[in-house]
Amino acid sequence: MTPSFTDRYAAFIVDHPWRLLLLSMIVILTVASGGRFLQFSNDYREFFSADNPELLAFEELQDTFNKADNVMFVLAPADGNVFTNKTLSIVEELTERAWQIPFSSRVDSLSNYQHTVAEQDDLIVADLVSDANAYGQSDLDYTRDVAINEPLLVDRLVSPSGHVTAINVTVQMPGKSLNEVSEIVAATRALRDDILTANPDLKIYLSGLSMMDNSFGESAQKDMQSLVPMMFIVVVLVLGFLLRSFTATLATVVVIFSAILFGMGSMGWLAWKITPPSASAPTIILTMAVADAVHLLVTFLHNMRAGQDKKSAMMDSLRVNLQPIFITSITTAIGFMSMNFSDVPPFHDLGNVVAIGVMIAFVLSITTLPALMMVLPVKVSRQESNSVKQHPMSTVADFVINNRRALLWAMGGVAIVLISFLPQNKIDDQFVEYFDDTVEFRRDTDFVVENLSGIYDIHYSLKQGESGGINEPEFLQHVEQFANWLRTQDRVMHVRTVTDIYKRLNKNMHGDDPSFYRLPETRELAAQYLLLYEMSLPYGLDLNDQIDIDKSATRLTVTFENLHTEEVLAYEQKIATWLKTNTPDIEFSGASATIMFAHIGKRNVQSMLVGTTIALIVISFILMLALRSVRVGFISLAPNLLPAGMAFGIWGVMVGQVGMSLSVVMGMTLGIVVDDTVHFLSKYLRARREKGLDSEEAIRYAFNTVGVALWVTSLVLVAGFIVLGQSHFALNAHMGAMTAVTIAIALLMDFLFLPPLLMKLEGKQHA
Repeated sequence: MTPSFTDRYAAFIVDHPWRLLLLSMIVILTVASGGRFLQFSNDYREFFSADNPELLAFEELQDTFNKADNVMFVLAPADGNVFTNKTLSIVEELTERAWQIPFSSRVDSLSNYQHTVAEQDDLIVADLVSDANAYGQSDLDYTRDVAINEPLLVDRLVSPSGHVTAINVTVQMPGKSLNEVSEIVAATRALRDDILTANPDLKIYLSGLSMMDNSFGESAQKDMQSLVPMMFIVVVLVLGFLLRSFTATLATVVVIFSAILFGMGSMGWLAWKITPPSASAPTIILTMAVADAVHLLVTFLHNMRAGQDKKSAMMDSLRVNLQPIFITSITTAIGFMSMNFSDVPPFHDLGNVVAIGVMIAFVLSITTLPALMMVLPVKVSRQESNSVKQHPMSTVADFVINNRRALLWAMGGVAIVLISFLPQNKIDDQFVEYFDDTVEFRRDTDFVVENLSGIYDIHYSLKQGESGGINEPEFLQHVEQFANWLRTQDRVMHVRTVTDIYKRLNKNMHGDDPSFYRLPETRELAAQYLLLYEMSLPYGLDLNDQIDIDKSATRLTVTFENLHTEEVLAYEQKIATWLKTNTPDIEFSGASATIMFAHIGKRNVQSMLVGTTIALIVISFILMLALRSVRVGFISLAPNLLPAGMAFGIWGVMVGQVGMSLSVVMGMTLGIVVDDTVHFLSKYLRARREKGLDSEEAIRYAFNTVGVALWVTSLVLVAGFIVLGQSHFALNAHMGAMTAVTIAIALLMDFLFLPPLLMKLEGKQHA
């Protein structure tokens, strides 16, 4: 009889181990050398593709006015009063020194707020606070009265009660280096620490988009430094305990690290940046690389314990496992590659690099791993010939076979009940909540939101159209009407509009008569006021952040309390409807990081449904082709699809919020959970076709031959993703937790639901 390809391949592997090890080392080291090209990016814009409409709108708005990137110092004096000589002096000092922060283009605070007063026919424009140490109580009271009654300051740079105040630093990064954010944050923290050293009773909180950017990077780097070593320890301990072989554990570790080096080196050669989501790739590759190795090694060690010599045991293990692990590797890679349908580019990179890692792990498992086992000493304890009857999975098999009907209905009922909770999940992405309470940015921003102002905002560009047109009284009335309407809405914390400046100037130019705190009545008067005011402003504090160059458009900013995704989208639609109805002649556009994350969260769920559907069709076709049975292929859909639905049902009850990270889980886990099903069905069909067993005995054979391997791989996978779930970065933590739950459920379904289903639908039929 002519040896099959699998037999010839297995013989070649065990006969030429040193050649394979040398070739593997050359290939791995060559690809791994690409790691020197890896770059880390913590820019939140990496979450959006270049053609993302919300990003394009945001960039256009920032090009028209100025950048919204910022760092914010929020000062909380111990006595709860900002308006003291000491605290106002600190504000002055911090404001002056903040100009030295790299790439700073503007600093706004109580001290340099350009306060206007009238002196006879002159308009005096000056800093609100100057030399606070010399202030008497009347000066402090006057400063407080101005600040807490000025719409441009209260709920933005000072709290209504005056217990906290902010210094906002706008930064204009040239985008020439990936280290620009790190430079800004390092200088910001150094300045904070210097001020705190001199004033130990003061508290300073740091927030802003640049601080958020930096937190993305710091969280990802901490994960790589802590989670990978933690996962490595977990894998070694679990494998050592379950395989009971030092050599097998060592060989698996070599495969794992080789797969990680190959995957991350590939990222470097392909010029993919490491971002917070893709930074979890080493942990996931480490976890996924275990599966193929375990299946090969469990069979190999079982054969040796049954009395086979090393070569025969490895050849038989390769013959039995080559096709199943190839199929499972392909389906796993397809599942991860479905992440390319995501609207979030970093998830493309994560899916692709893990797919590369999974496929190289397969190659290493059928080349380097058996070669290592051939050259390393392997010690096993021989089993008695009848020990197979005492196989650890025999009890499970008997339980499942004897209780098939009850298990079929029970597991099916549990699946239906859990899936019924799916609608409890709501799409929600709050970028501040991407970080848990251990992250400084999250703690500081929570304080800022509770005590001063929100970080969720929308910037509206309101266009009159003609040069100088913003001075038209009708246009200004519309802008004022819009601002006043916004201030009546729930969850709105602050509205910043240029009309407040016009009203204050009109009052000033009428002898500070409060009755003239209203908009100028003619275009000429408005233009004169604005020109006089702008000519009096110091360098760096002009109105370019609110008015475009030719004065045809103005920016209005509305700041909210923390909003959920659906609330942001509802507000965006509500505001757009109001503007179209009440200001039909004004061209407008709204943009911000808040809008960007809200839209991408919802759009990502929709795009991943398409990706998951396509992955399901491709994987199902592969299974039917590989298993050579359309009927069994269709049967396999149940244990492959139900676990993700059940996991999301549990999530709906326990959490109920689905963001961009969880939207990729179904496609990703689809490829993973297929693995157990394929291995179980391949052994089941082998028993049916080659051994002529009926469905009951084939089930028992499958449990005895592959049950332990399924248990081991699932345990390692669950442990690995639980480790990822310990991340302080919510996108990774949620993805890890949900994937771990899905894999655990999948194992239960493969053990307790798939066998009864096979026995019910196949009966005594021939496969």
